[in-house]
Amino acid sequence: MIRMKKGQNYAGYSVGILHIDDVYYPLMPGNVVNAWTYDFPVKMKAVPDLDVPGLLSGDTALGEPIVKAAIELEKEGIRAISGACGFFGFFQKQVAAAVDIPVAMSSLVQASWIKTTLKPGQKIGVLTADLASVKDRLLESCSVEDPSLLIIKDLRHGPHFSAILEGRGSFDHGEVNNEVTSAAVELVKEHNEIGAILLECSDMPPYAASVQRTVGLPVFDFITMIRWLHYATTQRPYSGHI
Repeated sequence: MIRMKKGQNYAGYSVGILHIDDVYYPLMPGNVVNAWTYDFPVKMKAVPDLDVPGLLSGDTALGEPIVKAAIELEKEGIRAISGACGFFGFFQKQVAAAVDIPVAMSSLVQASWIKTTLKPGQKIGVLTADLASVKDRLLESCSVEDPSLLIIKDLRHGPHFSAILEGRGSFDHGEVNNEVTSAAVELVKEHNEIGAILLECSDMPPYAASVQRTVGLPVFDFITMIRWLHYATTQRPYSGHI
């Protein structure tokens, strides 16, 4: 017997991604909300009336609509939930408590796992869109128990990257790549104890390959996390010769 959940009108999606209702800039391949980023189907859902300033501030009033959207994804048959901005992490524990499927709202939830892969004393270099918004409450919600593990740099004032936060509608893709990569290089040069890079922002994965090629370190981002969720919830039997 095969049964469907009540209200599940389609199937085959492993990961559901909550995103901001209104943004205005190019969503490049590699971006969390560009479907070409994935080699498996993902289900996108906008959180009504959610905007960038509210999410970056961690406005507690946003918890209710974010949780409601997550519950809707679960009812639709989604097997795991992520977000499309690192600052969804403010609501990581709240969403995880509200649903019965795995939740990883921010790429920051990878920090504790990344730590276990590093040598003692090594740290994680984090690139974020806005350093001022990386508050203790955000880190605590994402189970980052030791904030000193992270060395954080933002691109808030990058001439080209700032087009994302300011919703300017366009940017020079090559120049944004240069800004993100250069910021990673600066982090590593200034802190030789960095053993891995974590791209906190959901708009940075398009530049992960450039960052890794340039700094020569492991690079983690939203896509490494979403793939992890996908494969953990869609295991398939092996076949072949021995």
